[in-house]
Amino acid sequence: MNVHPTAVIDPQAKVPASCSVGPYCVIGAEVVLGENCSLLSHVSIGGPSRIGSYNSFFPFCAIGMAPQDVTYNGEPTRLEIGDHNEIRECVTISRGTVKGAGLTKVGSHTLIMAYAHIGHDTVIGDHCMLVNGATLAGHVTVEEWAVVGALCPVHQFVRIGAHSYVGGGTTITQDVLPFSMTSAARDTHAYGMNKVGLERRGFSKERISKIHHAYKILLASKMNTTQALAKLKAERDKGEDVEMLIRFIETSERGIIK
Repeated sequence: MNVHPTAVIDPQAKVPASCSVGPYCVIGAEVVLGENCSLLSHVSIGGPSRIGSYNSFFPFCAIGMAPQDVTYNGEPTRLEIGDHNEIRECVTISRGTVKGAGLTKVGSHTLIMAYAHIGHDTVIGDHCMLVNGATLAGHVTVEEWAVVGALCPVHQFVRIGAHSYVGGGTTITQDVLPFSMTSAARDTHAYGMNKVGLERRGFSKERISKIHHAYKILLASKMNTTQALAKLKAERDKGEDVEMLIRFIETSERGIIK
């Protein structure tokens, strides 16, 4: 194991020999690292935390620390992180609380840029990106391939839909639609479909066309949300993407940004 002499690893932690632990890193009890993780320097990881393989932690990030919740009373809540994630400088990721099933979870292949914060009981899907200074309150869900822009505060219990893009500096207090682009520059409105992102991820022209048609009904027609949903549900051959969009709206508890 490549461990710098100034690093401190609790005897109860499990750190494979393939991992690299740099200067002044601290790994607490009940931390389990997967193979080939890299802690550059000044990284603090608390537990209970289970972290997958091939994750990179950059200087001064604080991972798996106690949740920032005034009702937290030392319960053994958890953090789980998948594989192939890049967690940059000064990122903070809190463990869960007993009010939120006790678990904060980050998927695989994510990029968490500098100074981003992932609050307690948050769930981050695979291939997500949190840009510098994105701040997620507790109980937030970010679905796969979503991008949360720089300096975006996200309210508790909000969902960020799959394949969506949130522009920098946007305050999010309601659910962000899947496949959408949302920006404070547009008075925090969903102003269209994330076509470029979908094309980059290999969506066919047919899939994109069906999503675009659904967005025209939701955002560009004179129908309210209930009427638009009824029209979409009545259409044949909607495709699984539009079905997902309909389910997302129907299960929204905070309302959607439209």
